[in-house]
Amino acid sequence: MSHAVSPLAPAELATLPAIAGLRIATAAAGIKYKNRTDLLMMVFDRPAAVAGVFTRSKCPSAPVDFCRANLGGGSARALVVNSGNANAFTGRRGREATAMTAQATAKAVGCASEEVFLASTGVIGEPLDAGRFAHLLDALAGEAGADRWREAADAIMTTDTYPKLSTRTVSIDGVEVTINGIAKGAGMIAPDMATMLSFLATDAPIAAPALQAMLRDAVEPSFNSVTVDSDTSTSDTLLFFATGAAVERGCPEISDAQDPRLDAFKAALSALLLDLARQVARDGEGARKEIQVTVEGAVSDLSAKRIALSIANSPLVKTAVAGEDANWGRVVMAVGKAGEEADRDRLAIHFGDVRVAVEGERDPAYSEEAASTVMRRPEIPIRVDLGLGDGRWTVYSCDLTKEYVAINGDYRS
Repeated sequence: MSHAVSPLAPAELATLPAIAGLRIATAAAGIKYKNRTDLLMMVFDRPAAVAGVFTRSKCPSAPVDFCRANLGGGSARALVVNSGNANAFTGRRGREATAMTAQATAKAVGCASEEVFLASTGVIGEPLDAGRFAHLLDALAGEAGADRWREAADAIMTTDTYPKLSTRTVSIDGVEVTINGIAKGAGMIAPDMATMLSFLATDAPIAAPALQAMLRDAVEPSFNSVTVDSDTSTSDTLLFFATGAAVERGCPEISDAQDPRLDAFKAALSALLLDLARQVARDGEGARKEIQVTVEGAVSDLSAKRIALSIANSPLVKTAVAGEDANWGRVVMAVGKAGEEADRDRLAIHFGDVRVAVEGERDPAYSEEAASTVMRRPEIPIRVDLGLGDGRWTVYSCDLTKEYVAINGDYRS
C-alpha cells in the first residue's frame, strides 16, 4: 500500500449518504496488511433482495462458489469481505474457511448461513485462516453504523491507490431513492460478468429477479468493458442489495425489470457502474493515462467490443501510450489480430480529434505534432472506424508502465 496515489484519481472522493436498512462496520484483522482495515461487514436489519454477477474464470475462489450457491435464495442479511487473501485455489481448507465465516456471521446477525454473502481479495493459493477474524464479527454486527461507506471502500483495497465510491439519487414513481456503490481493483482486471470486487446498495423496494436482470444488462458496457492487463481474476464479485426501506416513504414495490417506472433507476445504475468501472481503469497498477478505445463501423456490437479489447489489451499499444508515442501502426496490428471481420482498406483511426490513418494508409494531412499533443493528455481517446456496419463499443483501459512490473514483481514478498 505504499504506492503513490494515481495521478488519475478523482479530485475529490464522492460522499455517500446512508442507505436505510443497511449498517456498516470495519476492522483491522491483520490478515496480510499491518495498520489498516482489512475486514468489512454489512448488516441488513431486514432481509434485503440481492443480485450478483461473478467471474467466469474456471478457477473461481471459494467465496465465489459460496455466493453462487446462496444467490438463488434472493435474500441477504449480511456481507463479509476480507482483503489480503483471496481464498482462491485453497481446496478443502478454503471451503472450511467460508463455512466458518458464514456460521460466525449468521450467529452474529441472527440469520441463516444462506442469507450471508462473502468475498475475499488478495493473494491466490494461500490458505485463509478465518479464525483471524471470525471472532470479531459479533462486535462488528453490534457496532455497525449507517454512515460508513468511505470506511467500507478503504477496507477492501489491495494494491488500489484510492478508494472507489459513487452514488446516484433518482426518482421511482415520485419517490426519491438512492443507489450507492464501492469497488476495488487495480490489477488482474479483465472482468467477465463483474469486476474484482464491487458492492452496491439501494433503498428501493425492487425484487431480486428484477434486480438481477438490471444488473446483468448494466455490467456489459461498464465493468465488462474495462481491462487493465487482460487477466480475469478468480474472485470477481459484484453484489447488489436492495433494502426496500423506501417503501415506508411511499415507493411502490417493483418485481418486473421492464416496469417503465424503473427507467430512470436503470439509467442511474448504468451511470454509477460506469463511474466505478472507469475509476478502476484509472487506478490500474502504475497507470499514468486512461485509454478510451471506441470501435465503430463494425459488423456487430460484439465484434466491435472484441476489437476494442484487442487494442486496449495490447502491450504494444499500452506502452506506446505510456511513452506518449502516437504509434498508430500498433492499433492497426491490434485490429488485424482480433480475429474479427475487418477491411484494411476501409480502416480509419483517430487519436482524439486527429485522424492519423484513413482508407488503408496514413492520413494525407497527418501531423505528428498534432498527434503527439493528444498523446500528452491524461486521457487518450483512440477511435477506430471499420466502415463495415453499425456495430459500436467503447472499452476503458490504461497505459502499461515500469511501475506495473515493479508492483507485480514483488506482490507476494
